[in-house]
Amino acid sequence: MTDLETPVAPSRAGPAWRRAAPALLGYAAVRALGLVTLAVWSAARDKSPHQLLSARWDSLWYTRVAELGYGYEVRLPNGDVHSNLAFFPLLPWLERAFAAVTPLSHADAGLLVSALASLAAAWGIFAVADHVYGRRAGICAVLLWAVLPVGIVQSMAYSESLFTALAAWSLYAVLTGRWLTAGLLASLAGLTRPVGAAVVAAVWVAAISSFVRERSVPARTGAPSWRRALAMLIAPLGAAGYVLWVGRHTGKGPLGYLDVQAGWRNGFDGGYAFARFVGDKFTSFPSALAGLALIIGVGLLVWLYVICVRQRQPLPLLVYAGVVTLLALCASSYFGSKPRLLLPAFPLLLPPALALARLRTSRSAWVLGGVAVVSAVYGAFWLNGSGPP
Repeated sequence: MTDLETPVAPSRAGPAWRRAAPALLGYAAVRALGLVTLAVWSAARDKSPHQLLSARWDSLWYTRVAELGYGYEVRLPNGDVHSNLAFFPLLPWLERAFAAVTPLSHADAGLLVSALASLAAAWGIFAVADHVYGRRAGICAVLLWAVLPVGIVQSMAYSESLFTALAAWSLYAVLTGRWLTAGLLASLAGLTRPVGAAVVAAVWVAAISSFVRERSVPARTGAPSWRRALAMLIAPLGAAGYVLWVGRHTGKGPLGYLDVQAGWRNGFDGGYAFARFVGDKFTSFPSALAGLALIIGVGLLVWLYVICVRQRQPLPLLVYAGVVTLLALCASSYFGSKPRLLLPAFPLLLPPALALARLRTSRSAWVLGGVAVVSAVYGAFWLNGSGPP
């Protein structure tokens, strides 16, 4: 058992990239299928797949930050103020950097960042799942993440892929005792999305748990205490630094970022608004089916999390997945965004990945291939319609 009470992975022969190669190739194939399907669907509707991926919804806000910096806002007729201060800076910083050293526009730089980050995220998910359950489960976990119904977001100029990459590798660093790396990556995740708090929580809980066990069993050896303490110190710096900067920039103090989110009618209400949203679906028969589907979806998430607990996933993964899911479901606005907000909660995919890994390769390939086709069609339909707000 390691310092975190997770099974010690067997010795890995050969380079890490070679071990992960099947997962990465499979992931790239699924994403390519999704993009080709999107291109065909968009052409039939006389729309530009490039614009759908790089120049709608949040992509436009990130690009504006990259081009002009912070300070832009839109005042709506109802009095709401949509400020670009709501968008964390790491993605637009990277867009600006790539645009500065390449011929790419800021929007295209965002697509490049997402493409690279999605591969890094797939590799990180593989590394975590491989460490805990073995190589076959790692490959299946990556492919399941690729074929999620809203997986097309992984190819958009959004921050989900970048955040998932940082979170997955931070969690892997925790599981393997690389505390300083874990803290640094958690800090960068905190500069990417507000849900970076989930990565910070995982690092803190893991470090505190190891301190407690060390005191109860003094003979145990692990990473030096100062490394864990420093990781705990570094982990929240990214998110805290940006939030405090926003507070100073707006002149509203440490809680200024909450006012920015309030302008978007977004916040944390414990799920009350979402429950009302679901309840309102049952006012008529057609919408009642959507309400029922939402209830089933939430029930599935809870069920998967319970299985994760029963399978005794490492504590950092449970904490991380729990916080990501809680923040996604309990946000008070943008209910259509919840599926994409759940994309980073990849530990929830480990139970089905483990089940697929136990099947014969041909059978699991047919299952994943079929789901990939459905996901590609749904992604093209969704992005040409309402899409991710």
